[in-house]
Amino acid sequence: MSGEDEKLSLPGVVKRLIKRVRAFFQRTRMYLRITQMSPIARRYFIKNGFDGSMTLLGIIVGSWIVGVTKPEIIVTAGLGACLAMGLSGIFGAYMTERAERMRHLKTLEDTMLSDLSGSVLSDASDFVSLYAAFVDGASPILTAVIAIIPFILTLTGTFAIWDAYIVSLALTLATLFSLGLYLGRIAKENMLLYGAITLAAGVITITVALILGAI
Repeated sequence: MSGEDEKLSLPGVVKRLIKRVRAFFQRTRMYLRITQMSPIARRYFIKNGFDGSMTLLGIIVGSWIVGVTKPEIIVTAGLGACLAMGLSGIFGAYMTERAERMRHLKTLEDTMLSDLSGSVLSDASDFVSLYAAFVDGASPILTAVIAIIPFILTLTGTFAIWDAYIVSLALTLATLFSLGLYLGRIAKENMLLYGAITLAAGVITITVALILGAI
């Protein structure tokens, strides 16, 4: 088989694809190392993931209090919240991070008396702006979608509506607890303590909402 035939064959295509994916991840690691973006991305992920869970928790508890029995209402409201948080995160993080990176790059250019356009630093700045936008937008969508999965399953007849409420609340609290565990791991402190704190935030939200609903 000639070299050209090998390129057109399925194994050749797979090899090229694997090579490109490997190169992409290597370049990503390099850009993150150059810009020291990893800690910032973690903060974006945790903060906005927490916001996504808490927002859906409010929607679900509020729907429970007023007795919403149509799962499509909760799914629509939840997906609307997902979309709003995701787009807000994407555009907000991109514009904010790009402004900061451009400012840093221009400062370097003034210091070095050199144009850095097209340099690795410039490419890294452009990439991490998009990376931050993706993380910021994806994290609340991910945690919010987890919360509405039981109601989506209710539309297929898998759950009764009131069972969906219970499962959804349990999933949301578990997500909050997991985010706390991750924070504890990052801080290299007591993971269970961090998990308990984020879990307590969810429990307090539910309790306050129930009290207000009973007034």
